[in-house]
Amino acid sequence: MKKALLIALSLVLLIAVFAGCGKSSPQSSAAPSAQAKTIKVGASVTPHAEILAVAKEVLAKENINLEIVEFTDYVQPNTAVESGDLDANYFQHQPYLTSFNADNGTHLVSVASIHYEPFGIYAGKTDSVANLKDGATISLPNDGSNETRALLLLQQEGVITLKDGINASSNATVRDIATNPLNIKFVEMEAAQLALALKDVDLAVINGNYAIQAGLNASTDALAVEDASGDAAQTYSNILVVKEGNENDPAILALVKALQSNEVRKFIEDTYDGAVVPIF
Repeated sequence: MKKALLIALSLVLLIAVFAGCGKSSPQSSAAPSAQAKTIKVGASVTPHAEILAVAKEVLAKENINLEIVEFTDYVQPNTAVESGDLDANYFQHQPYLTSFNADNGTHLVSVASIHYEPFGIYAGKTDSVANLKDGATISLPNDGSNETRALLLLQQEGVITLKDGINASSNATVRDIATNPLNIKFVEMEAAQLALALKDVDLAVINGNYAIQAGLNASTDALAVEDASGDAAQTYSNILVVKEGNENDPAILALVKALQSNEVRKFIEDTYDGAVVPIF
């Protein structure tokens, strides 16, 4: 009797074990769901992060997740790509990138041109370029390529003349001014501070993204803008940047395609009223 009972209990246990295995088998044999690839891209808040948000929707259709990391300066997004903390960044033009690589020993390259932001001269205490008085103050960005750009715009408007040979590829400073008939006092400052300090100067030459961030539009608020038919649009086009060697990464190529899509073009044209111009 005891032997029969032991055999019966053993059979019950075996059935329970096999039943348990049967319940778990469907889960273990199921194919894992495809994981979306994530790429991290650093960007200035406006307009770059806003444009990337549209590209993010395009990339999602290809199972690529775009993580946008916003920066308020022009240094950290480059050092983060160099270190590998970011896969790419989108905020700068080629002259700035060339200068940054030379100054910092970084190995960053452009993979695509996306848009152009016209530089503008904006009114502070003086309401027009024509009304500038002797000894007036004008603020401009203090990094090499953007200071060159600001000085070229002031030369375009007849405020100053620069030494021979200064062009969009130069790294000019106020020391390269040849003539300054109004004895203008130039205030060089970090680009991000230009719009904030506008009320303290007569005029300011402001980068397009920081102007937009401050609620200014080059096409409607600026006293003067760069000649878009000149070299500025190509020289100062805003680019997508990666570390050298990553130019052909499939996710990066997909991002380029998304940034140069009809969806992004329409967003730029509908949103920025000429302050941001697609160049693809």
